[in-house]
Amino acid sequence: MAISATRAKIAVSLRGTVKNIGKKHLDIMFEKNPYMKGIYPGDTRAALEVFWLCEAQGEYFDISDPSNIVRDTIIIGNGNTVQTGYIAGEGCIGCKLCYSVCPQKCIDTSAKPVVINQNHCLHCGRCTEICPKQCIKKRGAA
Repeated sequence: MAISATRAKIAVSLRGTVKNIGKKHLDIMFEKNPYMKGIYPGDTRAALEVFWLCEAQGEYFDISDPSNIVRDTIIIGNGNTVQTGYIAGEGCIGCKLCYSVCPQKCIDTSAKPVVINQNHCLHCGRCTEICPKQCIKKRGAA
């Protein structure tokens, strides 16, 4: 199952497995979401079932401050972590061209190879495009 939600320039997305727990907790769902009573009046809620998101991997992505975006991985249960973003490998000469094109300035050029702060990276790929040694690579699935 995949779930995505966006509000006020903050997005959350999850991909994982669910378990159908039937009608268990349906009253709690309606209690916590009173607007649902208008959507499912009377006994029409009898058609609903409750699912439990038991394992998932996803991402929190906050672009409310464009000059300082924040992203982080979310793991529920034993979900597998897929590392995304870009990483600099062997061959980095420390030329700082990657930093010069990074819109978030999230590349630490004090080390060789440079270190990309994944919690602030937009995953735009500008760093890999400009790298003269082609040592910045995309990892995982974005």
